Amino acid sequence: MSLQQDIMTALKEAMKAKDQTALTALRAVKSAILLAQTEAGGQDGLTEEQELKMLQKLVKQRKDSAAIYVEQGREDLAAPELAEAEVISQFLPEALSEEEIEKVVVKVIAETGAEGMKDMGKVMGVVSQELAGKADGKTISTIVRQKLA
Repeated sequence: MSLQQDIMTALKEAMKAKDQTALTALRAVKSAILLAQTEAGGQDGLTEEQELKMLQKLVKQRKDSAAIYVEQGREDLAAPELAEAEVISQFLPEALSEEEIEKVVVKVIAETGAEGMKDMGKVMGVVSQELAGKADGKTISTIVRQKLA
């Protein structure tokens, strides 16, 4: 089943359960899908990679907002943001552990022959493409820095 169908099914379930947090999050995802399809010129659908990037972006936005709210002492506003991020995360594949990411980074460094921080961009490009949707860019960046330092 496509992401759009999964979202619609979850949206209907959230309506029946009267779950406002899930409704808000799922409507945001549905809106982002429609916007992306419109920008793509009305293609039939998005590729799986585009869907994953979009979902990751939506989760990251909510987590960043929550962090800002917590920083400003507004836990009442941070809680719904984190709850929405959790709802959207259900549609993402399970993230890899740091050890698994580290194995991929070490393999890519060996393959590309990277030496030092000057090659970070080359390594990041390959690793990010290989782990698209499975790992957070910030985590990948941190591990690449550790290995190249």
